[in-house]
Amino acid sequence: MSAVKTHRVEEKALIAAPVDVVRQIVVDVEAWPQLHGPAVHAEILESGADGELIQHWSVVDDHTVRTWVSRRRVTGSGDVLFTHEPANAPFATVSGGFRFEEQPDGTTLVRMHHEFTLLEEDEGVASERAESMQRGSQAHLNTLKNAAENADELKRLIISFEDPLFVAGSVEDAYRYLYEADKWPERIPHVIRLELEENTPNIQFFDMDTRSSDGSEHTTRSVRICLPNHKIVYKQTRPPKTLDAHTGHWLFTRTPEGVVVSARHTATIRPEGLHLLGEGMTVDGARKYLRRILSANSMGNLRLSKEYAEQLAGH
Repeated sequence: MSAVKTHRVEEKALIAAPVDVVRQIVVDVEAWPQLHGPAVHAEILESGADGELIQHWSVVDDHTVRTWVSRRRVTGSGDVLFTHEPANAPFATVSGGFRFEEQPDGTTLVRMHHEFTLLEEDEGVASERAESMQRGSQAHLNTLKNAAENADELKRLIISFEDPLFVAGSVEDAYRYLYEADKWPERIPHVIRLELEENTPNIQFFDMDTRSSDGSEHTTRSVRICLPNHKIVYKQTRPPKTLDAHTGHWLFTRTPEGVVVSARHTATIRPEGLHLLGEGMTVDGARKYLRRILSANSMGNLRLSKEYAEQLAGH
């Protein structure tokens, strides 16, 4: 029997930020969808002494999402290590991690590595997968560098908030109303057009035209991860020109009396697009504008979901 061959790839980046700042951005995996283009969602499935079990969803292209589960832990020396559980074919195993090396001038050298074995050793497949991992790692490190070196500015540009609403109905009915996005043009006044595709169950892509309460119209493309009767996560893969990123979710929390549905928005203001919101618009003004407009849209959706679920419940 031939020995199993382990393949290893490593990429590195020098980041002009303190090591603690850089490490914290890596650890905060739930914030990555706001920072990293392909990342859509990360759900912590369990947490314990042996680390965290995390499910990741990431876009491959305009029509496909990849998902995998990994076990992650932070070592005593501060390295962040992960192992896929299980590895998806053609891999037999996949593991890797981040090492953070503080430099004398206060910058941080980050090394990101992967190790993998294949179910069936094939030089062509191994080379292709190694190149793919290198590209993915470099893109990941580029995002990390940008986020760490601009951490203070991003705090100013990113606005995040959540609005809850109680529904005296079933979680299934409240969820169904917001899940059936293809019916939104008939149901939701500010949605002008929506074209939806769901080639994989509970993974939705759609193009949507909306009209805000101030009369402005926007065209966006979004991907949604639907976790039945629990959460619907979305990310605009093509946000409006006023934003660099827009993510969020609908969260459904059962209570003895019904269900609390929460709408969350996280948006990154695009400074180059401020003029589109009005002459002389500032970042502070854009934060107030987005809080008002996004909240108005999502609360309108929540009230319609509430009305739908409560009518079916006989209230």
